[in-house]
Amino acid sequence: MLSNPQAIIIGAGPAGLAAALRLHQQTDIKCTVYELRPEPTTLGGAVGILPNGLRLLHRLGVYDAAVARGYSGRNLTLHSVQGHVIGSMDHVGWARERTGFGYLRIKRAALQDVLLQATTKAGIPVRFGKRLTTIDDSVDGVKVTFSDGSVDSADLLIGCDGIHSNVRRSYIDPTQTSEYSGLSGIMSIVPAEVVSAEVMDQISGLEATFTEEGMLAMNPCTASKDELFWFFTKEVPLPESGDSRDGWEVHGKEEVEGFKTMILGVLKNTEGEWGNALKKVISNTSVVKFYPIYRLPLGKAWSKGRCVLAGDAAHAMSPHAGQGVSMALEDVFLLSRLLEDRTRPLGEVFEKYDAIRRPRVNEIFKMAADNGEMRKRITPWRLWFREITITLGMNMSWALGLDKKGMRQGHLTYDIDEAEL
Repeated sequence: MLSNPQAIIIGAGPAGLAAALRLHQQTDIKCTVYELRPEPTTLGGAVGILPNGLRLLHRLGVYDAAVARGYSGRNLTLHSVQGHVIGSMDHVGWARERTGFGYLRIKRAALQDVLLQATTKAGIPVRFGKRLTTIDDSVDGVKVTFSDGSVDSADLLIGCDGIHSNVRRSYIDPTQTSEYSGLSGIMSIVPAEVVSAEVMDQISGLEATFTEEGMLAMNPCTASKDELFWFFTKEVPLPESGDSRDGWEVHGKEEVEGFKTMILGVLKNTEGEWGNALKKVISNTSVVKFYPIYRLPLGKAWSKGRCVLAGDAAHAMSPHAGQGVSMALEDVFLLSRLLEDRTRPLGEVFEKYDAIRRPRVNEIFKMAADNGEMRKRITPWRLWFREITITLGMNMSWALGLDKKGMRQGHLTYDIDEAEL
């Protein structure tokens, strides 16, 4: 690394903006962020951020702003298709006691806006409408060229451009392809007023219902609880659209009605106040987002020369562990710590980054894949058996105090800043 080191960051999503902020805070590396889209935008929907990720948002200085834009209810409540509650628990309580942070559901657009405001305040340049075309990597530095003919040079490049990363596909590992998980998500955000005040009063976190066709869940995504994010994950054949960049957003009346009819058909036997609330939410949906869930195979390259990948660009996984944003934050925090030592060669930095992150990423990847199996199609008999098993399990957990012993919450207290360098 030279004096006055500079970094190019490709991708102005949460990973890229967080990387720029952390490098600005912890190192003397000057960053410029490039984003292919012409303006700040996301794929829509809302994300859940767990204690390990919220702690890092706090260290970035954006935690309070994020909490002010999202919903912090911590309970996980499971409903049966008959309409009764199978069980409810604070699914981050043990981790919250140890970290000081709980759970946040926030719209992707709101999270990106919070991070973009922070980068602007820090004076970090963010350039939109910049599509990467070529990367020239040499011992003297890395040079990138964009489709508009502009170029930039720096000492290193960080690819934070998601599962469809141009940095990965054009340079680091052009042979790597994503794989379909077998599941697709259908989601939307609706005004909370479509359900009764009584139902909204009962919501204290993530409300989920297992069906024969998959899992339907609902969660407020604003601090005032005036908007509800719902998502339905189901097993579907490989979509004809293939591995499209953004999935696709449905506005057409016939297409929207088709998705709604399908989900309402799944819910036709759902009973009780909660079942009626789910049907009202789906019936009042005007825009649907359909998103085939792809992931990247484990064990592939994350760096080459002066270029390194972070977040989904390196290790995109199924969303069923709720760790997508948090994994990206852990990546950029570790990279910043390693890059703080100016005597360490870049090759050594990237090797250490890989060695520390691989075990953690593999653990969460497997957890997400295992959780995804719970979203696959099952018979009515297996659904009934699953509900009984979950009820017994949650009751036993309460009776034995397992929730107070951190069962299934150990990964939420992980602190990347404690990793030995």
